[in-house]
Amino acid sequence: MNIMRYEPRYRPLGLLGRLLQDPELDRLVNSEADSVSDWLPAVDIREEKDRYLLRADLPGVDPNDIDVTMENGVLTIQGRREQGLDESEEGFRRFERVTGSFLRRFTLPDTADGDSIKARTNHGVLEVSIDKQAKSRPRKVEVKAA
Repeated sequence: MNIMRYEPRYRPLGLLGRLLQDPELDRLVNSEADSVSDWLPAVDIREEKDRYLLRADLPGVDPNDIDVTMENGVLTIQGRREQGLDESEEGFRRFERVTGSFLRRFTLPDTADGDSIKARTNHGVLEVSIDKQAKSRPRKVEVKAA
C-alpha cells in the first residue's frame, strides 16, 4: 500500500500560476534548506516576564548529538538523529521517521542575554532558556543652577 499526499491543483491566472507550480523553481528555491538539513524539528517559542523559552521536539536524538550555540545574536540548534534500527532485519515494511541532520537558527532580540543561555532535554524535548538582560532603571538627574 502506498500513501500519497493529496495536494489539490488550482490554476491561478497566467504566468504567476505556472511559476507557482513549476517543480524546477521549487527545487531551486528550496535547495539551500535541503542541503543543510535532512529534517526540521518543530519549535515553540515563548516570551516570559524574565526570559525567552524555546522548546524543540527532538525525539530519538541523543543529547550528545545536539549542539546549541549563540553567535552575533543568532541562536543555532543543530544535531543529528541516527536510524537506530538494523536495516537487515526482516519484517519492516515502512520507515516514516526521518533521520539525519537538522539545523534551526533564530535571531534573538536585543533584550536577550547571550551569556545566560541554558539548555536541557527531557523526554525528547530540548528546552532552551535565555534570560532577559536586566533593565536599566531610569535615573533622575538633578539639575543644578550655576
